[in-house]
Amino acid sequence: MTDFSLALDEDQTTLQKWLHEFATDVIRPVASEWDEREETPWPVIQEAAKAGIYSLDFFANVWADDSGISLPITMEELFWGDAGIGLSIVGTTLGVAGILSAGTADQIGQWVPQCFGTEDDVKLAALAVSEPNAGSDVSSMKTTAVYDEAKDEWVLNGVKTWITNGGIADVHVVVAAVAPELKARGQASFVVGPEFKGKGLSQGQKFKKHGIRASHTSEVVLDNLRLPGSALLGGKEKLDERIARARERAEALARGEQVQSSAKRGGQAAMATFEKSRPAVGAQAVGIARAAYEYALDYAKTREQFGRPIVQNQGIAFMLADMKTRVDASRLLVWRAAWMGKNDIPFTAGEGSMSKLYAGETAVDVTEKAIQILGGNGYTREYPVERWHRDAKIYTIFEGTSEIQRLIISRAISGHQIA
Repeated sequence: MTDFSLALDEDQTTLQKWLHEFATDVIRPVASEWDEREETPWPVIQEAAKAGIYSLDFFANVWADDSGISLPITMEELFWGDAGIGLSIVGTTLGVAGILSAGTADQIGQWVPQCFGTEDDVKLAALAVSEPNAGSDVSSMKTTAVYDEAKDEWVLNGVKTWITNGGIADVHVVVAAVAPELKARGQASFVVGPEFKGKGLSQGQKFKKHGIRASHTSEVVLDNLRLPGSALLGGKEKLDERIARARERAEALARGEQVQSSAKRGGQAAMATFEKSRPAVGAQAVGIARAAYEYALDYAKTREQFGRPIVQNQGIAFMLADMKTRVDASRLLVWRAAWMGKNDIPFTAGEGSMSKLYAGETAVDVTEKAIQILGGNGYTREYPVERWHRDAKIYTIFEGTSEIQRLIISRAISGHQIA
């Protein structure tokens, strides 16, 4: 376990500078265009691949940092550039995380490289968990996976929604119920290759969103999708063992016996993936908030009213002070959670959720204040703060709403099952 330090080492400093330059030179100049187009920014992803940012090697090196800090640094800088484009670049890592959290070594070796492709032939991945009636309540998932023993195939049926890269991805990781009566403990993850697009897996509705509009979000429809047995992440033997344990647990509870709770992989795979990713999502929100704070500060220093810069007005200066304080506090919460997660330190007080909760609400607050400081200019699309404000709102909703984060934290600190 490495010691925690607020001082970035040489590699982290170099990484931060490199990504900031990419965000400045490549992402920001086209951010407004792709927001208006509401399309996947393939040319920018291609540039990221050529630069070595959109690649398995890059993210493997980032994840390998023993301090855990390189990943939030990456997220903050890319999303400082633009949240929609940033999510188009890093959205594939959701699918990768799904494979890493549940797959065997062979499956990881086979599928993770295919999630990125090459700089000349870029690929995308997607993680399909949410459903029309199962967003925060993952245990209510209706998508089913039925095993056809005679053919050693899994048959998947259902509809997933709010899926980043859904339908356009080359690799989809789909979470489905194999034993619906066991709720979350009866779920498993499946990897779906590109050969099944249009053959049981198709894109449903593409959503026109309030923010992060350069990131593709849609439904994924599974209609009698037949997958080989090898598509089950983790393998059939482990699944059967886990389902048997879950059934024994359910029977014991039905008899009124006390059963020790377990939150291991498998049926909890989706939630485990989200739990590990929350500090990274919080870092994205920090990037948006920092962008808005920096822009508002520069504007307040140069914008004059009544013969002096508006930053000299206490009302403006105090807003900026609050914005800076919240941005820095959010970053510290994110870094702490990232460090804890990397070093396998349990989130006994919901520290991962804390980081995402506070950073997400900070992004909304800081971008709103930035609009207020810019006044009428801030409300127009001639200035980027209105886009950042639209982008920020999703961070109180996706990967667990603010209310769900508070529920997780309250359960952790109280030891009670808060409803």
